[in-house]
Order: sequence, then structure tokens, then C-alpha cells
Amino acid sequence: MNYHSHSDPKISARFGDALLASLAPDGGLWMPDKIPHFSPETTAKMGALSFADCSAVLARDFVDDRFSNADLKSICRDAYDFPVPMTTLSGTILDAATPEIARDYILELFHGPTLAFKDFAARFMGRTASHLMTSSGDTRTILVATSGDTGGAIGDAFLDQEGINVFILFPKGGVSKIQEQQLCTMGDQNLNVRAISIDGTFDDCQQLVKDAFADKEMTKTYSLMSANSINVGRVIPQSFYYFWTSLQIKAAHPGVPIVYSIPSGNLGNLTGGLIAKKMGAPIERFVIGNNNNDPFVDYLKTGEYSPRPSVPTLSNAMDIGRPNNFPRILDLHGNDYEAVSEVCWGASFSDEETERHMRRIFTETGYVMCPHTTVGHLAMEAFAKDVDRDFVKVVVGTAHPAKFADSVERIIREDVPLPAPLQKAMRKTKRVHVMEPNLKSLDNYLAIHS
Repeated sequence: MNYHSHSDPKISARFGDALLASLAPDGGLWMPDKIPHFSPETTAKMGALSFADCSAVLARDFVDDRFSNADLKSICRDAYDFPVPMTTLSGTILDAATPEIARDYILELFHGPTLAFKDFAARFMGRTASHLMTSSGDTRTILVATSGDTGGAIGDAFLDQEGINVFILFPKGGVSKIQEQQLCTMGDQNLNVRAISIDGTFDDCQQLVKDAFADKEMTKTYSLMSANSINVGRVIPQSFYYFWTSLQIKAAHPGVPIVYSIPSGNLGNLTGGLIAKKMGAPIERFVIGNNNNDPFVDYLKTGEYSPRPSVPTLSNAMDIGRPNNFPRILDLHGNDYEAVSEVCWGASFSDEETERHMRRIFTETGYVMCPHTTVGHLAMEAFAKDVDRDFVKVVVGTAHPAKFADSVERIIREDVPLPAPLQKAMRKTKRVHVMEPNLKSLDNYLAIHS
């Protein structure tokens, strides 16, 4: 597969080169030259595979000849050694042999090592990058801006890998207490993952990363590589779980339309879903849930895209006023608003609405949602009222509620037990560097620690 810059299709690269370069030379986002499409007969066979093996088959069409089929199977089996359950609010796991009468599911994408959906993309990206660099002997400095979960997933995926230094930029006071503990305890001073607390917003962090890549001297000096969703190596694997899970749902509920609701910030998760649909995944539509940072929902309603400064909310990982992947969504749909709005429907919700809904769902069912998943569930309920017809509802659960224990426990008035990985992180000593959001400070820090 070759890739092109979304802003200049004449600029081309193979998958591995696009992965390691992060952005195209003109600053554009890499896009696949074509999206493979699988027939219903082929998808039925792929749905019978395990998630890891199905992912390896899908990856074949997106990578280049530096990856053999055996390489991809090994990469995916190693990356995806955890479950991908779809559960009802009552706790019943979807099983094609004994489908639940109810058609409401939470796709729990938080059973990986850092308990967030970002593990899927980060682990695939880490292993493909490592495969390339082992062969070439290259080194890379990874800069990643995080509004919560990305940094933890990337840090875990690249921890202890030779030839790679990772610098995680997060907004000071802009992530949960537990998320910050995860970010700042990835390793000790001798290891290759470091956390930097930026005195600003996530947008400041994201802009700092973009500015570093725009500086040709810094990019060359440090061999910079981005692990944010601007990197196509992050977006492509996010299509895998939409493709495979939609086939499981179709087997359990044949003939019934399938709709996914995605709590959204940078729109990388949605982009992965849209790619899966174009590959032939039996998904009818996507519902997008935003918090008060809702430029994409506004776009769906008005056709006008107006990025803006982000504002802090309860669902902090979605506090993004300038989503990076918006150009990719346009590119996938020929820059046609009607085509985008035909497949996407959106709604945004306040913190007050989010808190009330989280408390109601817990009181009625005992199911505990993180704030982001709650926004997605709210959006799905709003969509169901708007269309008033039968379909299978799949809400994407993006993070374990324990990652936001302070907020969740206050809202539901119950303790949320910490899973073992979080208990371990909370016992560690934090190591973090605080920095103003300017390029010179970042350059100086990289010079010392790269």
C-alpha cells in the first residue's frame, strides 16, 4: 500500500516510511491511496477468525513488502493478547450462539495493559515501528501529546525498546489523578519514556508537537516521530476492531442494522470506524458524542467547521477544540459534507448531563461508565429517539472507569476498585518535568535527554 499527503496527492510514501515520518513533507496527513473492500462472503470468513488473526489479514492490505504474512500474524497476536468483549449493561457478553434478546451493547475497549482503547493502536504501531527499525538500525525520538490515555498507551507500547526515546506532553492539571500517575511512572530516569507537564491546555501540547515537526532542524537532529493520531500508523489499526466486532454482531443479529456511538475528541477513533465501513464492515451509521468541545458536531449540524480553543470538562480526553483527523474524514468522503453527514450523526452534552446519566445508568443497572463512555451512551440514546426505529446499538467504551476514580466515585457515590495495573502505578514515585508551552524549552529538554 502506498500513501499520499491529504493536501498534495503527488507526495507519496510506502507504509513504513509514512509511519516513521509521521507527517508528509508538506505537513499533510498521510492517507492510504485506496481502501480495500471485502465482499460479504470474504467478511463472513474473516469474522470466524480470532480478533488478532483477522487484524493480521486486514493489515496485509495496508502495510508494505517489509512485512511478511507471518510477521503480521506475530505482531497482531503479540499486540492483541487481551479480550475485546461486547457486553450488555446487565453484564451478558455477546455470543453469536446465544445472542441476548436486548440489542444494546458496550464495546469494552479497555482491557489492554493501560486500560484504554488507545492500547489497540499503540501496540500495533509500536511493534510495526520496532520491526522496521530492527531491520534498518534507525533510531527515533517520539513526541506525543496526550489529553489522557494516549500517552500511557504509547509509553507502555514503546517502553524499553532500544533506539527509541519517548517524550509524553500532557496539560498540567488537565488529566485525571490516576492518568497522571500512569504517565509519570512509566520508568525511572534511566529508561526511555519521560513525562512533560505543559503549563497550558491539550491544544497547547498538540501545537507544540506540530511546531517541533515543522522545524526541519529539530526533526532532523532528533529523528522525530509522532505517535499521536496524526500518524497513520495509529489510525489504521483502529479500523480493525470495528471491522471484526461488527461481524460478530451481524452473526448474532442477522438482518438488523448496526450503529456505533463513539465518544470523540481528535476523531481518530471515528476515522478508524469510517475506514472499516469502507472496507465492507456491516455498519450502517456512526453516532458521535462530544462534550462542550464540539466543533465536529457543529459541522454535522451546519456544514461549517469552526475549530476553537478547548475548554476543560469532566471527559477530559475529549477536550480538543481542533481535532487533527477532521481532514482525513473529509478526504475519505471526497470533501463532501453531504457524504459525511449521511454516515455520521452527532450530539454534544454538558458535564451536568453527563453526571446525571452516569448516575442513572449505575442506579438502574449497576454498570459503571467512565465519563467519555457516558457521553457516547448519551449520544446513542439521543440518536435512537431521533430515528425511532429498530437497530443494534453499540456504544464504544473507551476507558476503564477506575482511571477517573475521583470523578466517578463522587458521581455514583460508590467506590470503584482499582485494577491491578493501576494499583501498581499508584505505588510508584512520579517523575515529571514541568515546562512552558514554547518550542525553545522543548528543544533544550530534548537536547539533554535524547
